[in-house]
Amino acid sequence: MSKSPLIIFDTTLRDGEQSPGASMTKDEKVRIAKMLEKMRVDVIEAGFAIASPGDFDAVQAVAKAVKDSTICSLARANSKDIERAGEALKAANSARIHTFIATSPIHMEYKLRMQPDAVVERAVQSVKQACTYTNDVEFSCEDASRSEFDFLCRIIEQVIEAGATTINLPDTVGYGEPAQYGELIARLLNTIPNADKAVFSVHCHNDLGLAVANSLSAVMQGARQVECTINGLGERAGNAALEEIVMAVRTRGDIFPVETQIDISQIVPTSRLVSSITGFPVQPNKAIVGANAFAHESGIHQDGVLKHRETYEIMRAEDVGWNTNKLVLGKHSGRAAVKARFTDLGVSFDDEKVFNQVFDRFKELADKKHEIFDEDLQSLVSDSNNENAEEKYKLLSLDARSQTGHKPAAELRLSIAGAEVSCASEGDGIVDATFKAIESVVNSDSSLLLYSVNAVTQGTDSIGGVTVRLEKAGVIVNGLGTDTDVLVASVKAYLDALNLLDAGVLKAHPQKGI
Repeated sequence: MSKSPLIIFDTTLRDGEQSPGASMTKDEKVRIAKMLEKMRVDVIEAGFAIASPGDFDAVQAVAKAVKDSTICSLARANSKDIERAGEALKAANSARIHTFIATSPIHMEYKLRMQPDAVVERAVQSVKQACTYTNDVEFSCEDASRSEFDFLCRIIEQVIEAGATTINLPDTVGYGEPAQYGELIARLLNTIPNADKAVFSVHCHNDLGLAVANSLSAVMQGARQVECTINGLGERAGNAALEEIVMAVRTRGDIFPVETQIDISQIVPTSRLVSSITGFPVQPNKAIVGANAFAHESGIHQDGVLKHRETYEIMRAEDVGWNTNKLVLGKHSGRAAVKARFTDLGVSFDDEKVFNQVFDRFKELADKKHEIFDEDLQSLVSDSNNENAEEKYKLLSLDARSQTGHKPAAELRLSIAGAEVSCASEGDGIVDATFKAIESVVNSDSSLLLYSVNAVTQGTDSIGGVTVRLEKAGVIVNGLGTDTDVLVASVKAYLDALNLLDAGVLKAHPQKGI
């Protein structure tokens, strides 16, 4: 029996970026988008074009860089949003405008302060305007899982008549329950007269841990697009995880009447890229992409797997990209081989000077490490991007002392706006001493919300990846730093966060949470 295609709509670059501290640069968005394209994702939601000049530029850059996936921009149901989205998508081979308005009673009354008739009128006008830019228009009923059924039928019928080709029913606040949510999709499909003229989509949040279950329930009831993110990244508790949706449909092909075109061998590499760029580590027991996802500790399990893999494994680790990321290159490797591997990772260098810097760092790393991994290469690119950015705060040197029975102490030389400054401090630990030394001259008046250290690869010679999350006056930023010396990586991360605070947050979402 032939199966229906299931459209995979990835919103890592838009909803995923709305995780506090997960903002990405334009170049980082392009890197992730190229990997999503390589994975054969159908639709990539590149951002919220009107949110800021930075978001507009990022959507535009992704639209220019990606040729095989549809590129989408989010837009509220108003003229200025849609116009901005249309402009940002001009260069796309395939463009989609995704416009939305809230449809639940609580949202219409307290957030929009609009009557239902006015909401329907605004939705129809917005879809018609979006159709002047592209024939691929998606309309979302924000907070659909708490909306009244009759009103959903009314507004959906009219926006389809106006030209919407995809209808999205978001579980915006993660309120849905699988059986109930799936039934809602089925009832809408069976009730709305022109439902066959559009693809019905779902976008589920994970506040109750049900995002994937709700999405798959909707698929069983007729939804043919799922909106999801790499690693389940997203606001609050996150979104439905792309890797879990795709592998559930593939592994349980006996019950799901759909199939995706995703190249599953790119799942783990893409997961790691997103984790390294956002600074959000993947928990070890995370399905599909967690470090323990295919590990077996129990003797009974190990014995069973050795005798017959399927006794305890329903998927093959190598199919989703595990054990395929080792790069057999060393200090004698040439420029062409290194550049070719970067190309495989979706990283291109328009400026030869930038590649020369990255290649020099590769040689330095190869002198320190016996094996080089893809994650190491991605870290080199991130560090190169940081070095080429205009930075107010830079590390010149670090002298740290930690001895049993003595107070840890650190001395640093920093470059602050081009001037060399020395600082020193003691602390409860060596990292505490280092951060206190920095603050003694910076006086940032920020609060440290998160300090996280993760090994980028395995082994004691692994690059350490450090995330420092700072908050100041309601602005939250993630500073990232990598080095084979974890303390140096920590200083880099702290200074990176200070640079982000100093530059100011360019992006502010005027509408969070679809």
